[in-house]
Amino acid sequence: MARRALVVGAGIGGLAAAVALRGAGWDVEVRERRDEPWDEGAGISLWPNALRALDALGVGDDVRAVGHAHEAGGIRDRHGHWLARTDNAALARRHGDGILVLARSALLRTLAGALPDGTVRTGVAVEDPGAADHDLVVGADGIGSAVRRLVAPDARPRSTGTVAWRLTAPVDDPPRAGGETWGVGAYAGLAPHGDGRVHLWAVVPAGEAAASDLDALRRRLAGWHAPIPALLERVDPASALVTELRWLPPLRTFVAGRVALLGDAAHAMTPNLGQGACLALEDAAVLGACADDLARYDRLRVPRTARLTRMSRLAGLVAGMPGRVPTAVRDGVGRLVPTAVTVRGLDGVLSWAPPR
Repeated sequence: MARRALVVGAGIGGLAAAVALRGAGWDVEVRERRDEPWDEGAGISLWPNALRALDALGVGDDVRAVGHAHEAGGIRDRHGHWLARTDNAALARRHGDGILVLARSALLRTLAGALPDGTVRTGVAVEDPGAADHDLVVGADGIGSAVRRLVAPDARPRSTGTVAWRLTAPVDDPPRAGGETWGVGAYAGLAPHGDGRVHLWAVVPAGEAAASDLDALRRRLAGWHAPIPALLERVDPASALVTELRWLPPLRTFVAGRVALLGDAAHAMTPNLGQGACLALEDAAVLGACADDLARYDRLRVPRTARLTRMSRLAGLVAGMPGRVPTAVRDGVGRLVPTAVTVRGLDGVLSWAPPR
């Protein structure tokens, strides 16, 4: 008789975990409290390590088919001068893939499509995950995880004091390069999509008018380099997703008995490394290989995710640094770093491979 796993949450990590566990021979049920979990409109970037995880799940090529590869990316100052640059071709030569951009909904639908009908039950909340009679319970229920209370009952997410806007703008001629722009006390970015859209994001202090008003955000970034102001004028207000940015200080363990955490339930991080979803996909691939040995899953995932969570938080503090003098120093230092050094500096993040 097949072992039974309950996955709580049908986001990226939860669906990927279900695919991985089914591939390992488990009978899997996914429960999701939302009725329509596939309709999230924001864009997402997948780095080579995430694509390697998707290959391990058997859906890598399906995801590549619905994504759009960047030509280049990196970090610029608000005037448009590059502070650090990543060349997608150089990343692909070094890591097998570059950066892939796609709609989050497309990734969710691809993962869900790899599961048999009836695996995912939507509109079903799990009120007491500890009472489940499954052999394995996977907490993939996000930063506010109910399952996490079974593993780390005292863990509490922390606010960054900032708010993130996620937007989509239609364009006739998408820019060829994406990336992020650092200003004074705020940062923003864009990711061209292959279907005539550009995904944008912007992060501003929670106390500013720009944290809740789109016109105020447009005024806040009006003096920044092209095409950011023009794209903000073209965004569909209905596409806006505005959320407080929070993060979870690293946990000592992701496992308690037959319960395992992954994704934001385990290591919610700020978006500054672009690795939140990527690490969730890694988690899923590792869980599929280690479902019979959760202690090994813990050993493989806790140190790496803790390190990257701290790195991302530090990057967010640098990106959103206030004050014209400190940001001028930051930008000056950034311009001194050669592109080749930037690409090599990502090795510790991107060289991950799934366990055999």
